[in-house]
Amino acid sequence: MTPTQDPAPSALARPLDVIVLAAGAGTRMKSDLPKVLHPVAGRPMVGWAVKAAQDLGARSIVVVTGHGAERVEAALGGEGGVTFARQDQQLGTGHAFLCGAEGLSGDGDVLVLYGDTPLLSEATLRDLLADHRAEGSAMTVLTGELPDATGYGRIIRGENGEVQRIVEEKAASAEEKAVREFNSGVYVMDRRAPELARRIGNDNPAQEYYLTDLLELYRAEGGAVRAFKLSDPDEVMGANDRRQLADAEAVMRRRITQGLMKEGVTIQAPDTVRIEDTVQIARDVLLEPGVILTGQTVIESGAVIGAYSVIGDSRIGAGAAVKPHSVLEGAEVGAGADVGPFARLRPGTVLGEGVHIGNFVETKNARLDKGVKAGHLAYLGDVTIGTETNVGAGTIVANFDGVNKHQSQVGAGVFIGSNSTLIAPRTVGDAAFIAAGSAVHEDVPEGAMAVARGKQRNVEGWSRRYWGGLREKVDAKLPWLSGWLKKEG
Repeated sequence: MTPTQDPAPSALARPLDVIVLAAGAGTRMKSDLPKVLHPVAGRPMVGWAVKAAQDLGARSIVVVTGHGAERVEAALGGEGGVTFARQDQQLGTGHAFLCGAEGLSGDGDVLVLYGDTPLLSEATLRDLLADHRAEGSAMTVLTGELPDATGYGRIIRGENGEVQRIVEEKAASAEEKAVREFNSGVYVMDRRAPELARRIGNDNPAQEYYLTDLLELYRAEGGAVRAFKLSDPDEVMGANDRRQLADAEAVMRRRITQGLMKEGVTIQAPDTVRIEDTVQIARDVLLEPGVILTGQTVIESGAVIGAYSVIGDSRIGAGAAVKPHSVLEGAEVGAGADVGPFARLRPGTVLGEGVHIGNFVETKNARLDKGVKAGHLAYLGDVTIGTETNVGAGTIVANFDGVNKHQSQVGAGVFIGSNSTLIAPRTVGDAAFIAAGSAVHEDVPEGAMAVARGKQRNVEGWSRRYWGGLREKVDAKLPWLSGWLKKEG
């Protein structure tokens, strides 16, 4: 799939405009969401076409919208270089192309892509474009070959192999239906494409304007039309229903994991993980089975992500460990820190170097400095905790008063006993102690010990009097207690 000759300098210098056709309703998807917005590996399908165009360095990218136009345009509104054209009536691909071509400068090549074919790679498109320019083609059709091309338009070639026409399956003869080479619908065309597209007619049973008719219009003008054949037909696999969407997701997931493993990431069970293409993972990271990584997550060298952990928009430092079944959202984990198992770090969490977050600990908008330890069953919200502080099991920072959230400050070297509650907003000084079971409602000075719990009082014989009054129920349901009462009695 490499060009057969060096392209002329003028061909290389031509700008590239890309039109992405994304106006269809996608009724087979059976969804209120526009078809092209269904995600594949975390990116809406149409977003993959836009990304490919951006990676090619396109001068302009025009997305043609129709069904669900407002939602599609809102989803892509932040993408650089993207503009939109509305196809208010869906009158065929030729009409959609003209809607997108209205604002083009008319001095460059035009590439047509589709919002529902997310698997087409940048490498293939670069080869397609290079071949088009090297061969001096007026129009180059991206084709593929399948043992059974049912459902696709067929490429009909002449005796010398030149592309003569594209015939849609419903109009094909039995002989033409036996052709294995199919039309992907992706084309590169020279600057005449918008002008020639205006000549496309709708003299067909559907009364639609078909972009495939451009091929014969180019040939009538004496333009050279070529086919560039894909090595992997799966690249132009569309996603028209949920089954095909799942197939596309599987292909993309496989590409992502294989690419990461080539770069030195260990993935123990590649078929079980889900990694979005926006995630960055350094070499020597270990991913255990069932891991899900999404958004702008960054994982630095030597980190270990435990089985079935879910991490989104977070940064994991070098050598850190996220143990199994932990959930991280918008969090930052420092180098050498460890989290979990069964921990939850919510947005705004920042863990310093060597911090330990144990099982069933939840944090939110919390900054824990170097060496802080919170081993079990704690909630730390809207709080800053200084270095080497120990947070006992069952500790809660009560940050919400029913209306507002309040911040608390805990110093360095503090010892917080188990089952303590810090009622925000609180300040606890360095090296302070909080006795287990305390409900701290006043600030604690540096080096002080806070004891905030009721005085213990033992009432002798209370159990015998209480349970004795329920003797009938005790005899029926708690035989061991009934025996104790008889012995004590």
